[in-house]
Amino acid sequence: MLRALMFILPLALLIYAFIDCLNTPEDEVKHLPKVVWVIVILLFPFVGSIGWLAAGKLRHAPAGGRTPSPFSTGHRNHRHEWVAPDDNPEFLKSLREENKKDEALLKDWEADLRRREEELKKRERGEDTETEG
Repeated sequence: MLRALMFILPLALLIYAFIDCLNTPEDEVKHLPKVVWVIVILLFPFVGSIGWLAAGKLRHAPAGGRTPSPFSTGHRNHRHEWVAPDDNPEFLKSLREENKKDEALLKDWEADLRRREEELKKRERGEDTETEG
C-alpha cells in the first residue's frame, strides 16, 4: 500500500499543478511565463509542481481572515458571470428573431405549396378536358 501511495501522490500533485497552471490567467502567473511553467511542471513533475504551487501563482490573501469566494474582486475580472438563458434578455431577443424568421420561411413554403397544388390541379383539369374532347 505504501509503495502505491509513493506513485499516486506525486501523480496527483502533477495533475493538480498542471491543471491549476492551465486555468490560471496569464496576468496572475509570477516569475516565468505560463508556457515555461507548463514545461517545467511536465519535465520535472515533483519539483515543478511544488515550485508552481509555492511560487508560480499570484495568491490573494483572504481579507479579514475569510475564505476567498470565486466572486471576490480578484476573480471577477477573469471570469464571466453566467446568466441562465431564461434570464438573459439578449438570448430571449435572439430566440424571438429566429422565430420570426422561421415563421416567415414557413409562410413562404406554404404559399409555394399552395401555388404548386393549384398549378397541378389546373394541369389535371386541362388534361381531363383534352382527353374527353
